[in-house]
Amino acid sequence: MKLPSPFKGKTVLVTGSGRGIGRAIALHFASLGADVVVNFFRNPGPAGETAAEIEKLGRRALLVKANIGELDDLNRLFDETEKAFGGLDILVHNAASGYNRPVLEQKPKGWDWTMNINARSLLFASQRAAQLIEKRGGGHIVSISSPGANRVLPEYVVVGASKAALESLTRYLAVEFAPMNIVVNAVSPGIVETDALKHFDALADKNIIQKAVEATPAGRLATPEDVAGVVAFLCTPAAAMIRGQVIVVDGGYTLPGR
Repeated sequence: MKLPSPFKGKTVLVTGSGRGIGRAIALHFASLGADVVVNFFRNPGPAGETAAEIEKLGRRALLVKANIGELDDLNRLFDETEKAFGGLDILVHNAASGYNRPVLEQKPKGWDWTMNINARSLLFASQRAAQLIEKRGGGHIVSISSPGANRVLPEYVVVGASKAALESLTRYLAVEFAPMNIVVNAVSPGIVETDALKHFDALADKNIIQKAVEATPAGRLATPEDVAGVVAFLCTPAAAMIRGQVIVVDGGYTLPGR
């Protein structure tokens, strides 16, 4: 007997879902029965491919170009979502950007760009999402963070600060949205084996991936699919009592002291 799809009839908006972790999250929800809003900013090709894969799974896909760091674009993203689906059940705040430079080389433009896309957008996207989610009786918001939120990583100061802000926002949203039956959490992947990481490893020729694998107790790196599975779990009834938490998905990489 075929089991019912756990997210059948649900609408999920995944920001930055053309490639990498966002793509895996979008496809995972679609495979579990959800319709998906695919958001991109700079690369329409991969985003279109993601949308096509969702439709091959028999689900609806809405493709929206929007820079979530710009409030007009962000509002348009939710306007188009509401127009197409009438509401929303799950927001996955995945899109991220940043200027990776040492502290002394950071500029105000880099700070504003990074904070607006990574952190400010979560606050204002959540405002819009809450209105649409409440119309459907409740739902979920999940953000993608980073170990740099609470650990010092090389040339990561601005991104790390933005992710720390994201994690703080997650706690505030979890408390204030609870009466609306909206569950809010975050997921913090460690080093994830994406195509971008493989490309960088090949260019740098420093065996970054192999060194990371050797330092990971699980014996392998997390994959985008590993992250997607945890994001989806946080949007199920089984996770209803997990609120305002940051779930680390890194195979134990950050546990040993280094």
